[in-house]
Amino acid sequence: MDIAYSVEGVPIRLTTERWLHIVVRAIPLLIDFPMHRFSVDYDEEADVLYISLQRPQKATNTVMTDDGMLLRYRGRQLVGITILDASTRSSVT
Repeated sequence: MDIAYSVEGVPIRLTTERWLHIVVRAIPLLIDFPMHRFSVDYDEEADVLYISLQRPQKATNTVMTDDGMLLRYRGRQLVGITILDASTRSSVT
């Protein structure tokens, strides 16, 4: 079975086996993620990745890091991370 999605409006079809390969490669990163429940949204048009560390919450404060990431706080608790220019980022070693 093929699974379809689009990139910049261009339809892309991947086989189930290819999707599974992508998911299996992500497993170690997902297991090591510091939160057990989180959500991720990617705005392809804006190239922004949103990571909510709990149920989406309204942040009361935002701090921008030197490398263009927005740390979203509710009080003193980190509740989300917004990553600008997400597609240009490489993995951290």
